[in-house]
Amino acid sequence: MTPYVFHPARIVADRIEAEGIHTFTMRFTEPRVRRAYRFAAGQFNMLYAYGVGEVPISIVSDPAEPETLEHTISAVGRVTNVMARWKVGDVAGVRGPYGRGWPLDEARGREVIIVTGGLGCAPVVGVIDYIFRRRDEYGPLHILHGVKTPRDLLYRERFEVWQRHPRTRVYLTADRPDVAWRHRVGVVTNLFDEISPDPSAVVMMCGPEVMMRFAARVLSDKGVSEDNIYLSMERHMQCAIGLCGHCQFGPHFVCKDGPVFRYASVKRLFGFDNL
Repeated sequence: MTPYVFHPARIVADRIEAEGIHTFTMRFTEPRVRRAYRFAAGQFNMLYAYGVGEVPISIVSDPAEPETLEHTISAVGRVTNVMARWKVGDVAGVRGPYGRGWPLDEARGREVIIVTGGLGCAPVVGVIDYIFRRRDEYGPLHILHGVKTPRDLLYRERFEVWQRHPRTRVYLTADRPDVAWRHRVGVVTNLFDEISPDPSAVVMMCGPEVMMRFAARVLSDKGVSEDNIYLSMERHMQCAIGLCGHCQFGPHFVCKDGPVFRYASVKRLFGFDNL
């Protein structure tokens, strides 16, 4: 299956996460494509709205079930506004998967810390589900998630399920809470005082770049090796195969060298404009 060709996929389910945010479940219409398609947690697909355009969207489903794909889409632009109006039965174009995913093999047997902010939780949803399906293969799991307001909290049902799993802790915080909020207040890095990470812990992080930069420094100060901290970077991607140059990140291309990078390999690039 070539990743440079669009294949039709039918929308088989639509879950509304919040206003203007949908998680679509898709299934390739061609049986041979369904059988051949494989992806790793942390990779992304290029989704195509026929006659409108394409955008890169993280795959949020479990790699163990590649015949159905889930993508969370936020209506924030010309193409995604059209995609947000998709209905069950509609057909989209899918090409991929692309990029480098999370270090799940390296994390086996070790403590895992997931740090996310806002919509940054989408690229790690597949990771969390992957670990839960193989819970005995991984150590303690800490999920730290920050949002601006409680209305921005996606995957509410999943968070409730996750916190009931053994050897798993979920920590939530909001910058601007409402009267019903029962969790911490402030930025996600405020949650770090709730954990005492093992030096060998593997950290997987996604969210605003300034958050990841600060969080990586704090975790490093708490004894976590920079080689064990991984970040999912976001850039404007158009081709997904490293040709157009729009997603260049220093000497790297996010579409093919990332989106997941080891923090130690890219930390010198943080703080520079237009990188």
